[in-house]
Amino acid sequence: MIRVQTEDFCLATEYAALSQSHQTGAVVTFVGKVREMNQGAAVSGMTLEHYPGMTEHALAQIVSEAQGRWPLLECRVIHRVGALELGDQIVFVGVASAHREAAFAACHFIMDYLKTRAPFWKKERTADGERWVDAKDSDTDAARKW
Repeated sequence: MIRVQTEDFCLATEYAALSQSHQTGAVVTFVGKVREMNQGAAVSGMTLEHYPGMTEHALAQIVSEAQGRWPLLECRVIHRVGALELGDQIVFVGVASAHREAAFAACHFIMDYLKTRAPFWKKERTADGERWVDAKDSDTDAARKW
C-alpha cells in the first residue's frame, strides 16, 4: 500500500494493518519528522512538492524491489506533501515479515531509496527565507550499499 497525501497518518492504525496476519513475526516501522535544524540552520517548517503519478510509480518500484529482495508479508509507505510544521510526520515506512532480519533490512532499504530515488522536492523555511534542499551525499552513499 502506497499513499502520497497531505493529511497526517496514525502510527497505531498503520501498525494494526501491518500486524493482521498470524504469519507475521516482525513489524518494523519508521516515521520521519520535520526537525528544527538542517545543514547548520534553524528550520521553522518545510513544504514538499511532488509530481502526481510519477512519484507513486517511483515509490511502487522501490517497494517492489524490496519485495524481491526479502520475504515480506506486507509493506506500507505513506509520504506527505504540502506545508508541514516542526514536529509534523513526513513519512511512514512499515514492513511486516515472518522474521525480524528481513523486516529491519527492508525498512532500512526502502528509506534509503526513498531519500535518493523518490521524486519529492523539499523547500525549508529558515530565518533567512526559503531554500530548496539538495540531496545529501550521505544519503547517496547509504543507498549504494544495497
